[in-house]
Parts: sequence; C-alpha cells; structure tokens
Amino acid sequence: MRWKKIGCIFDPTQHRLPNGCTQFAQSPQALVFDDFVRVYFSCRSVDRTNGKYLSHVAFVDFAKDLRVILRVSERAAIEPGGLGCFDEHGIFPMNVVRYGDLVYGYTTGWSRRRSVSVETAIGLAISRDGGNTFQRVGTGPVLGSSLHEPFLVGDGFVATIDGTFHMWYIFGTRWQRFSADGAPERTYKIGHATSVNGINWVKEEARQIIADRLGSDESQALPTVVQVGDAYHMFFCYRRSDDFRKNPDRGYRVGHASSNDLVNWTRDDDALSLHGTPGAWDSDMQCYPHAFACDGEVYLLYNGNEFGRRGFGLARLER
Repeated sequence: MRWKKIGCIFDPTQHRLPNGCTQFAQSPQALVFDDFVRVYFSCRSVDRTNGKYLSHVAFVDFAKDLRVILRVSERAAIEPGGLGCFDEHGIFPMNVVRYGDLVYGYTTGWSRRRSVSVETAIGLAISRDGGNTFQRVGTGPVLGSSLHEPFLVGDGFVATIDGTFHMWYIFGTRWQRFSADGAPERTYKIGHATSVNGINWVKEEARQIIADRLGSDESQALPTVVQVGDAYHMFFCYRRSDDFRKNPDRGYRVGHASSNDLVNWTRDDDALSLHGTPGAWDSDMQCYPHAFACDGEVYLLYNGNEFGRRGFGLARLER
C-alpha cells in the first residue's frame, strides 16, 4: 500500500479552540458531508485544581480537498461527564458514524485513579443536528471492563456492515512497574464486539485479534478499518509499554493488518509504507490513525510527534 503524504493539515496552536485549549489535536476522526469534511479531534485544557490535563472534543471543517479550512468549532461538541462518571476527566477519542439521520459518537471517557493513573470506558452520545452537538444516551458507558477484560476499554471504532454494528476497540491486559520507583504503565490490545443496535454490545471476550510484533509488552491502540476492493484493512498504532514518551525508538508507529472476513486478521506492517519525515512534525512518532473514503479516494489522518501536540496530518492511498 503506497501512501502519498500530504503533510500536517491542522496545527491547533494556530487556532482558537474551545474551553481555553491551546495545544493538541489528537485522534482525528472524519465525517464526510456532501460539500465538506468535518474532522473531530481531542484538544486539552489544564485543570486548575491540580494542573492536570482535561481532554475536550472539538472539530474543524475542511473543503473536500482537505486543504482549505472552512471553520473551527467555537464550542466543544460534548462536555466531560459529571462528578464520579466514567468520563469525568475528559474524552479522548470520539469516533463518529452515521446512522440514518443521526450521528452516533462513540466516546472514550477518562477517569483518574489513585494507584494507577487512569481508567477508561466507551460511551455513546447522539447528534440530531448534523454533528454540531452530541447528547449522551446515559451517564454510563456502553462498553467497559468485564471479567476477562478488567480495565482500560477504549478507542472504539464503529462501522455498520451488512446491517451489523462492528466495534474494534482496545482492552487492557495489565498494569506493571518496569522499575522499582517508576509509575505503573499500561499494556493494551485490540478486540472486537458486535451489536444489532449500536447500544448493546457483545464482546469476543479477551480475544486479541492482532498479533504482537514487539512481544507481549506491545501496546496497540486506536484501530480503524476501511474496505479497499474486496478486503478490509485495519490501521492502528503500536509501541513499547515502557520508556515510550520521549524515546523515539520505543514510541508509536502505525501498523497494518488485513482481513477478508472481519474475523481473521493478517498483520503486515511493512506493507503500509508510511514513515516519518526526518526533521518534520512526524519525525519521531506516528500515531492515532483514522482511515476513511471520500469521493473515490482513501485517506489516512494521523498524529505526529508528542502524541499530536502540534496537530494532525494526512496521507492519500495511491492506487
């Protein structure tokens, strides 16, 4: 799969974002309209009570060529959850999918913990105004931890195929300390669930569907699936579970797998042919991919260095 890199198309530091956010445009997710493309992303503000980040969902509208910016949202598409809720401390990411006249937004809600840094779960919010604003279907998640997936369920990507909702998501396998004085780090893998209505989900409990490349301590994140020809192609990002934040050799890279039946996936990262550009915005890291089709073309949005601090870029699949 040969990709033509277009470059960084959105830098959050150059725009006025909701909720006082000035940095990060993480996990870009596209919603295609007749005459423009809307890209949702998560930006960050600082919680003044403790100095920690809070993630908020905003969006930017592009012309269909994905070069010209038409509008940046002035308000968050959805606010963080209430006191004690699974999404109290932010939403990152939010995947959007059309369902009739509605837009379903599958959110990953974050809540802070004491012994470890965070717990996550997947919620559902629905837009009835074309994706400008979203309202939760309830205060709890639609997919969360369970007997064999005990923590860190998130990064849901949803597609409707032959009348069935499919969700690819991540689930945590363990927390561990890699040094005596180090903070616990998480490891997670990609799983799959199905639904008849997009609300009630049945997991393939604890089945890791993408093989490891880096061993059992490989963390896999943010799956996205697109059909090209007769095959389905999944893009995701992967990294080491420790020393990944500032070490480029252990940070996120984009991986690839393909399937003909949505059940069995063959991993082939080398077929992706998408690499960082030395000295550029994605030189040290490529992460949080999102694949989508628009006007006969297949595109891949993704973040670069520092987990998307300076925005997201675009690549186009060459036939």
